[in-house]
Amino acid sequence: MKAVVFEKFGEAPTIQTVPDPKPAADGVVIKVEATGLCRSDWHGWMGHDDGIRLPHVPGHELAGVVVAAGKQVTRWKAGERVTVPFAVGCGHCFECTSGNHQVCEHQTQPGFTGWGSFAEYVAIEHADTNLVRLPDEMEFATAASLGCRFVTSFRAIVDQGRVTPGEWVAVHGCGGVGLSAIMIASAMGANVIAIDLTDEKLDFATKIGAVATINASKTPNVVKAVKQITNGGAHMSMDALGHPTTSFNSIANLRRRGRHVQVGLMLGEHARPQVPMDKVIAFELEILGSHGMQAYRYQAMMEMIRNGKLKPELLVGKKISLDEAPAALMAMGGFEGIGIGVVTKF
Repeated sequence: MKAVVFEKFGEAPTIQTVPDPKPAADGVVIKVEATGLCRSDWHGWMGHDDGIRLPHVPGHELAGVVVAAGKQVTRWKAGERVTVPFAVGCGHCFECTSGNHQVCEHQTQPGFTGWGSFAEYVAIEHADTNLVRLPDEMEFATAASLGCRFVTSFRAIVDQGRVTPGEWVAVHGCGGVGLSAIMIASAMGANVIAIDLTDEKLDFATKIGAVATINASKTPNVVKAVKQITNGGAHMSMDALGHPTTSFNSIANLRRRGRHVQVGLMLGEHARPQVPMDKVIAFELEILGSHGMQAYRYQAMMEMIRNGKLKPELLVGKKISLDEAPAALMAMGGFEGIGIGVVTKF
């Protein structure tokens, strides 16, 4: 099969012909019809994930068709349209049996612990636990865009952030994660403030549900601006970028008993950011992480998509070919453009 391969961290990936994968006894092989371009893949290429073994094929936001299933797989067969969470649970550990597959003690991750979806085919383990059936009407590009950023934002807003109608929600960073969070929080009835460095992204954020915007490149004190707009601070706030400044601001802009959810990855030199712990204690703030979403929780999200409350197709940005993926991956060291880039031509 054709795949994007890098043999050294930080050096240009190339298109290579590599062996087709075979399904594990409890796994499947999926013909990839679409795969998203995510900043997490850039972190992996840079060597920020110590679980990657070289040579490596990145890619973890995928949608496609099952072409082969292992002998232990009972729920899936060739020809079915599927997607999968990026954190693949084993189904047997304590966290999985308690329903928390997203933090499985033995999780695998396509594109990180094993070869991923920047390829014509990808192997997925523990298929009966992790695969998600796609609605017939959903395009593969839309389904791939759900795989990491949208579902992580859904869990961050709905399950971790516990957003309720009428609350103020601040979203720091309007890339794929942030725009997904804005759409979801708005659909939940919240008043959303979008915060970014560019007017172009902020204008788009307004179109998908933000009721207020802050351009951080023109606003000397983002925390003060959020508190003025909300008359005291956000009830829930998210760092959707993953930077010491946005993480700090997201915590500091909360009102008393507010909830911060960290979604943007904090790796490398950013792994230990400054935290306003005085405010955490005095205001009884909550600091939460959000790491993907369980396969069984997709149903609630799919219902909101089916009834039109969520429109993830609006967040799909540039569509490119696999041949263009190496250059696009390397370029993700900068800030994302509007929407989620997706590889759709193999």
